[in-house]
Amino acid sequence: MNRAVHHWNGTSHRWFRLALTGLGVAFTSAAAFVGPAFAQSPASTSTSTSSAPETAGRKLVEQLAAGQFEKVESAYDSTMATTMPPGKLAHAWAALVEQVGTFQSIVETKAAKRGGYDVVTVSVKFQDTTIDTQVSYSADGKIAGLYFRPHVVWARPLYAKPDSFTEETLTIVNGKFELPATLTVPKGDGPFPAVVLVHGSGPNDADETIGPNKPFKDLAWGLASRGVAVLRYAKRTLKYGAQSNDDPSKLTVDDETMSDARAAALVFAKESKIDPARVFVLGHSLGGYLAPRIALGDTEIAGIVILAGNTRPIEQLAVDQIRYLAGANGNPPSEEAVKQIAAAEEAKKKIESPNLKPGDTVSFLGGNSPASYWLDLRGYHPLETAAQLKIPILILQGGRDYQVAPANFDDWKKALGGRTNVTLKLYPDLNHLFIAGSEPSLPAEYSRAGHVQEDVVGDIAAWISAGGKPPK
Repeated sequence: MNRAVHHWNGTSHRWFRLALTGLGVAFTSAAAFVGPAFAQSPASTSTSTSSAPETAGRKLVEQLAAGQFEKVESAYDSTMATTMPPGKLAHAWAALVEQVGTFQSIVETKAAKRGGYDVVTVSVKFQDTTIDTQVSYSADGKIAGLYFRPHVVWARPLYAKPDSFTEETLTIVNGKFELPATLTVPKGDGPFPAVVLVHGSGPNDADETIGPNKPFKDLAWGLASRGVAVLRYAKRTLKYGAQSNDDPSKLTVDDETMSDARAAALVFAKESKIDPARVFVLGHSLGGYLAPRIALGDTEIAGIVILAGNTRPIEQLAVDQIRYLAGANGNPPSEEAVKQIAAAEEAKKKIESPNLKPGDTVSFLGGNSPASYWLDLRGYHPLETAAQLKIPILILQGGRDYQVAPANFDDWKKALGGRTNVTLKLYPDLNHLFIAGSEPSLPAEYSRAGHVQEDVVGDIAAWISAGGKPPK
């Protein structure tokens, strides 16, 4: 059943995940950074009826497989031509082939409309796996974005019991923005406790898909199997991209994340099977960082769950993550890694500069970001904001997380650990997606299928069901 839910007027914004403005080799880079990176936006879910973009996408892949990189480069728009100088595409393709084997065949092609772009996804079979090649075409047929991502195949976790809940689609309407959403509700009359899922950085879909992993779908199905209703939705920046605000130079986290999260909580509180006094918000990564700010002054929110929420500024996290990856193999950083560290340090310096002013642009992680985003965050301190909240707070952290390192969890614990409304837990073997592993976490781990650990799902469900109190 499809429903449109109208309410909540407010401004909005967005943020773009790692995948450079230009080509992002996302099978190794996806989710490599917690903070925003500005890029062309992925496709929406609406299907195009035109076959011309699909034909162009197939031809592009065939040219890549044949080593005809100059032909592809000749079709770049001006931004791509600047970001992707001659030779960079050949290097990226070689890196892809090195990881996944030789090109085999094109499996399928899909096209979608995304603002003013035709976005084509070409699923390509390589020797070892299937990769989605995603290309964005501007209105004049130029290539505006090019990405490689793992072909997503999701199988339900064993802890999810589909017979115990139902799902329906609805639309969250926040001013002029309409976001497709999925409501997952336990079977029965209710009223049920409920939780809204708030994404990390980047133009995430409702499942927070990263490679073959769908952590928000894991949570939705797992929590609903345990008596907790869940609302998840596509991030505004996935559907609207740079048009998430009428003036892209004024984008802030309110536009990207906060306004829509509050709108979703209000939608949930009005559902017939939901207990309006028990509507919680769960934020992951950037969503966890912002969760205290989302809840502050919002009486619809009964409590917050923070999964891998950073306490430290995004620009500092970016530097820390790049340094971690540069030394992950135990060898001195490569020349390219040294350049990336220097660029991140320079961006951090500009973001923190007292001379940064509205209207300025910051080069951050391969893309350009408006000063408005960073200036807005200067006044936000998650620990201080969380300390003002009287509602229950659950803070969970993976011990293998390199994106939001456990040092951030130590900050939460030091600041809030003595409060009766706060519960904290560390899971030593889990990564940033709360998926278990034994080796040090690296970006390539996100290309392997896994599920949010059952203990995490169980702990969240028990805490919410108990009204935000540690279960006895």
